[in-house]
Amino acid sequence: MAPRANWKGFLRLSLVTCPVALYPATSESEKISFNQLNRTTGHRIKYLKVDADTGDEVPNEDIVKGYEFEKGQYIEISKEELEEIALESTRTIEIDEFVDRTDIDPRYLIRPYYIRPDGKVGHDAFAVIRETIRDMDKVAIGRVVLTNREHIIALEPMDKGLVGTLLRYPYEVRSEAEYFDEIQDVKVTKDMLDLAKHIVNQKAGRFDPEKFEDHYESALVELINQKRAGKVIRPKERPKGENVVDLMDALRKSVGGAAAEAAEQKKPSKKLKKASAGQKEMLMPIAGKKPAKEAAAKKPAAGARRRSA
Repeated sequence: MAPRANWKGFLRLSLVTCPVALYPATSESEKISFNQLNRTTGHRIKYLKVDADTGDEVPNEDIVKGYEFEKGQYIEISKEELEEIALESTRTIEIDEFVDRTDIDPRYLIRPYYIRPDGKVGHDAFAVIRETIRDMDKVAIGRVVLTNREHIIALEPMDKGLVGTLLRYPYEVRSEAEYFDEIQDVKVTKDMLDLAKHIVNQKAGRFDPEKFEDHYESALVELINQKRAGKVIRPKERPKGENVVDLMDALRKSVGGAAAEAAEQKKPSKKLKKASAGQKEMLMPIAGKKPAKEAAAKKPAAGARRRSA
C-alpha cells in the first residue's frame, strides 16, 4: 500500500489544471533506530513538555508558537493565524518557468517526491503537462507549501508520473568562498594528470544503486546479533592513515591496484540483495529459535485470533 500523501492540491500550467497528490519518494524507516533507556532500570526515557520557569508540564492544547524578537520577549502566533497566510501555493503548484537541468546547482536540492493524479479525473491534463516537460527536455519550476513553508519545487517526468524535488532558497546555501579561499594553488603536472586519468578510466562504470551496501547498517546488525547471542564485544583495530611521500609513486601503484580491482569486478558474482527489502530481516534469531519469517508463517497474527474469538 502506498504511503499517505503529504500534500494534495492542483498542478497548473497556465490554464491547464489537474488535481494531484504528492508522496515522499524516499524513506529511512528501514534503517535500524535506537530508543534512549535508563541505564539503571532499563526503562525507556520519556520526554515531557514543561514550562521553563515553573517546571510544570504543559498540555499540547496550551502550547503556541512564539517568535523571540528580544531576549525573553515573544510574539505569539496561533495555528489559525498561520493558516490565514493566504498563499496560492498552499493548494496549487503553479509552474512559473522552465529551465535546463544543468542550470540547477546540486547544492539547492533537498528531497524528492512522487507526484501523480489525485482520483480518477484530470489524467488527461496531467499527461499533457508531463509530456510537454518531457518533450521539451526541461525542468518545470513551481512553488508548493509544505509544513507551513513555501518551497521551490522542480518537476521532471518519470515513467507515468512526475518527480518533484524541493529546492533551497539562496539564503539557505552557504558561499563556498569561506571554505575554499585557503586552498593552495598547486600546479598539477601532465604526467600526474595522465596517471590519474588512467585510474579513472579503469574504474569507469555506470551508476547502479544496487551495487552499494550500507556497511554501517550491516555492522549494526552484526553488533546486535552478537549481543543477543551473549557474545563478548571486542573493539576492532581502526585503520591507520598513511602519509603519502611520493605522489607519483602513489599514482603508479594506484594504476596497478585499479587494474586488479577492475579485473576482480568482471568476474561473475551473485546479485546483491536489495537493502531496502526489509533490512531488519537480517537480524538473525538466537540459536535454537525459529527465524522470524518462518514463525510468522506458522503462527496466526494476534489480531486474527481476537477476531475469531
